[in-house]
Amino acid sequence: MARRVASGLAHGTQAVTPRTLVTFREGVSCRREPEGPLGLTLFGRTRDHPDERASVAFTGPAPEGLPEALEDAAVEQVDSTTYRIVCVGREWLVTATAAHVHREIATAFYRVVKPRQPGWSRRVFWRVVMGLARNPAGKRILFALRRR
Repeated sequence: MARRVASGLAHGTQAVTPRTLVTFREGVSCRREPEGPLGLTLFGRTRDHPDERASVAFTGPAPEGLPEALEDAAVEQVDSTTYRIVCVGREWLVTATAAHVHREIATAFYRVVKPRQPGWSRRVFWRVVMGLARNPAGKRILFALRRR
């Protein structure tokens, strides 16, 4: 059953279903920045993809009473400038002009797209260069070649 929130409009009220931006799993850290444009940033791992780290940055001040760490939190967009942070039995409303969701997908990306193996000539070249760089005479040769 979806939660419904009434938002006032010029000609009455209309029921709006909040949109879930991200659902965190386990611990979520909260960073407040009262001086910068991003007043609050949440960091944690997502429930849908446990190996994926995500962050949500709000362009507005942090709500009063928000602790430094949350457990199993979810962020919902109530309307264009209001976001709700829901945590075990508690919730906070954040008024912000925008919320920026960033997902770290490198692990999933490199699981699908394997890095290319460099060619044998490139491997031999770098092995020779690194071998020369190990001793003083080799370093002098590399510096002489570089000056050309």
